[in-house]
This record gives sequence, structure tokens and C-alpha cells, in this order.
Amino acid sequence: MNIIQSNIANLPTKYGKFKIKAYKDGNQEHLAIMSQDFETLDAPYVRIHSECLTGDTLGSLKCDCQNQLDLSLKFIAQQGGLVIYHRQEGRNIGLVNKVNAYALQDQGRNTIQANLELGFGEDDRDYSIVGHIFKDLGVKKLKLITNNPKKIQYVESLGIEIIERIPAITKSNKYNEAYLSTKKEKMGHML
Repeated sequence: MNIIQSNIANLPTKYGKFKIKAYKDGNQEHLAIMSQDFETLDAPYVRIHSECLTGDTLGSLKCDCQNQLDLSLKFIAQQGGLVIYHRQEGRNIGLVNKVNAYALQDQGRNTIQANLELGFGEDDRDYSIVGHIFKDLGVKKLKLITNNPKKIQYVESLGIEIIERIPAITKSNKYNEAYLSTKKEKMGHML
């Protein structure tokens, strides 16, 4: 793994003041968003947030991604910790294929059926960069903000101690109810 890293820079936001560091792995660039006191924390709160351009940037109501990111950034700004912005759009199928999956969902498929019909797995994300970021930032134990059992399993596989799991539950709406139901019933998300 040939990783290129940036220096640490300050990032004042509407949520609070953060420090950021970017990591480039092949064609994908990921971001570590740290509270100002991150380096002093023994077991920081951590959210591994998977990129969702349609949700995070455009405010799509088809998912809960922007709500989870907002919740996490507000929480980290107050409690201290780290958000890893994991740049693998659409569970790593890319933006074009994600929009194609949206079109299939408009025809009645759930998110898993759409990905499979397009020739992908139900979740093709590769979390190896997350392990590199944890090592680079010296994270050995944490409090993980997630509903996703695969993220828990991955962090545990690194030998990092999860002190606590904090749910990232947000309000549902008529556009994302089926999506959230699929995540819970088919993917084991703790919703």
C-alpha cells in the first residue's frame, strides 16, 4: 500500500474547529477530521463515515448519510475525537453506478438487489486505509460511532479495542424507510 499523506491543517466549520489530514490511496483520497484536542485523547470517539455525495452534499432523502455525518461532526466537536471520511462512494461502486442503482431502486429493487443486478457485491468497501489512518494517528482504543457490524468487525480485526459503541440513529422519512429496513434486516445494521 503506497499512501501519500498531507500535513495537518486547521478547519473551522459550522460544527466547530477541527484539524484535518488527507490520505491518498491509489485514486481515492480520504480525510481524517480531528477535534482540536484529539492528540490528548486516550480513547477518542470515532466515526468511519462512508462517502455519499448525493446525501452528504445534495441532502438526498433516500438515505441517512448526511444526518449521520451531521450527528457525528456535532458530537465529535463537543466530545472530542475523529471522523474518517472514507471516500468509497456507493459502498465502493462509484457515483455513476450508484445513480444506476438509484434508478433500479426507483423500479422497486432494494439497495442490495440493485448492486447485485449491476454486477457488484452488496458491499464492496475496502477498509484497509482506515487501518493505516489509525496507525498513523496512534489510535489503539476508541469509542466507535456506528450501526454497521462490518465496521465493528474490521476495527476489532486490527487489534484496536472498542471501549463502547455509540449508535448513529437518525430520524427516518418516507423516502429512506425501505433503505433503512434493508440495512437492518439484510445487512444486520443495529437500527
